[in-house]
Amino acid sequence: MPLERSFAMLKPGVLQRRLVGEILSRIERKGLDLVAVKLMMIDRPLAGRHYAEHEGKPFYLGLIDYMTSAPVIALVIEGMDAVAVLRTLCGATAPAHAAPGTIRGDFGLRIEQNVIHASDSPASAAREIGLFFKDDEILAWKDGNDEWI
Repeated sequence: MPLERSFAMLKPGVLQRRLVGEILSRIERKGLDLVAVKLMMIDRPLAGRHYAEHEGKPFYLGLIDYMTSAPVIALVIEGMDAVAVLRTLCGATAPAHAAPGTIRGDFGLRIEQNVIHASDSPASAAREIGLFFKDDEILAWKDGNDEWI
């Protein structure tokens, strides 16, 4: 398993429902490192670049409206096979299909207002990280406890 970085974003509903700590705790308990965290408002141009592959789909404008409606938390997560591990932890995109114990299975209410975004590949992670973070905002660190992780 390669050491890699993934991008995740806690969407507006997570902040509105006060679930940030619970979700970050799950990511950390899985052994993934938070190497960048940013509370921010996304403007429409950034949301459009982030979700460019969905442009023209029926849900696109509603997604952009939702993502720009309240703050989000953008994250860079690092760990062994981080993209696949994080996607498994998140669960299926549709909350109705997400297994109990996954983030979307436990906290997702509606697909239109999903709780978390996670990169689907290392290439997507690199692109998404570049949209939201400058290189000097990402802090790789070691806590000295790697032998028990």
